Amino acid sequence: MNPVSKALVKSFIWIGPRFLPFADAASKELPLARLLRLSLFQVSVGMAFVLLNGTLNRVMIVELGVPAWLVALMVSLPLVFAPFRALIGFKSDTHRSVLGWRRVPYIWLGTMLQFGGFAILPFALLILSGDTHGPVIIGHIAAALAFLMVGAGMHTTQTAGLALATDIAPEAQRPRVVAFLYVMLLVGMVVSALTFGTLLTDFTQIKLIQVVQGVAVVTMLLNIIALWKQEARDPSRTTGQKGMYFSDAWRLLHQSAGSKRLLVVVAFGTAAFSMQDILLEPYGGEILKLSVSQTTFLTAMLASGTLGGFSLAAICLGRGYDPYRLAANGPLVGVVAFTAVIFSSPLNSTLLLSIGTALIGFGGGLFAIGTLVAAMSLAGKGLGGIAVGSWGAVQATAAGVAIALGGAIRDGVSALAANGSLGPAMMHPSSGYSVVWYIELALMFATLVAIGPLIRVSRVARSKQQTRFGLAELPA
Repeated sequence: MNPVSKALVKSFIWIGPRFLPFADAASKELPLARLLRLSLFQVSVGMAFVLLNGTLNRVMIVELGVPAWLVALMVSLPLVFAPFRALIGFKSDTHRSVLGWRRVPYIWLGTMLQFGGFAILPFALLILSGDTHGPVIIGHIAAALAFLMVGAGMHTTQTAGLALATDIAPEAQRPRVVAFLYVMLLVGMVVSALTFGTLLTDFTQIKLIQVVQGVAVVTMLLNIIALWKQEARDPSRTTGQKGMYFSDAWRLLHQSAGSKRLLVVVAFGTAAFSMQDILLEPYGGEILKLSVSQTTFLTAMLASGTLGGFSLAAICLGRGYDPYRLAANGPLVGVVAFTAVIFSSPLNSTLLLSIGTALIGFGGGLFAIGTLVAAMSLAGKGLGGIAVGSWGAVQATAAGVAIALGGAIRDGVSALAANGSLGPAMMHPSSGYSVVWYIELALMFATLVAIGPLIRVSRVARSKQQTRFGLAELPA
């Protein structure tokens, strides 16, 4: 190799870790090509999330005239399945089959549930559009079933997929691998939002149905590629010997100090960032008069902000930053974000709404990665599935409750404001939305109060582990 080539190679080696936050997420056990392929299950989950929580909820509320409380209820239907994420994680930890796999059967089951839900959804949309002679209630039931199946599939696939990643990755690389997988989730969301926005620029119901059908096929293909030759077959898992019971694993997981408070923090913080999930796009369409394409791009802004949060989280965690302190920065950003969203209505500013939406994603990304890494650090050997599942169960449950409450509060306050029951100052179409934004601000502060003791305990534990003291160890 000549001197010029050597210099170029050294430059790339220096640039990689400094400017590409996930350049060192790969390892000997999990090469980058394999990691990228595994991450495709997160891309499919992100695609489904954008379609359900972004495009479809706006179309159903604005174009199809479905009440916001009913759409919120449909979007939150995965709440019925969310508490089982801990059980799914535990079952994937202890699963025994003739093929010797633990995680793959659950990822495949989740894939089939997602495909089945997307297969039902076009027929529900046809009935809701009024182009058929069937009763509308059948459309509501079919749409609810489709949302439930897709949500159950997303939960199952994501829980087992993250557990598989923790199995393969070395312990030292797990925080960066987890952050990378969530970055791929956001890549899927951004690409999907941009694609859906472009395809639906000239919106028709037929185009929407074609998009849903395309998502069903792409989901199946991506997850098959992601699963291919990822988990080694273990003959010892084919035996029928009894292992640990779920109650024992749950008790063992929560013996760690602060584990219960961490779940409380996850519940408060997730609710704070999730109550607006189905309201931002209708808010842009109803209050700021944005088109379907423009409001779909709001989801892209949300995903882009979250992508930035995940990237920063990966860099900070790679440098030994405390995950609890990292998570606490999320609500701080959230306070600024919702303030911007609140003022976008009186100022009639699409730019301010876009900035606020991006900051919501950024703060939510910091909070999600910080709390997930903290939860994984509590798990012992062989308990990665139940640790990820517990975090996911609390997160999904809190998100489902928050989404349902957000839609109900918006509808209730808007109805009272329109009747003049709340006084002339509240007789504005944005009143229902604004009340939800203020509640989320209050939840941000509640999250900061709950996470404070965990930061103190973590700081004390870290100080005891330090073996040297210098300028780098001075408190910031």
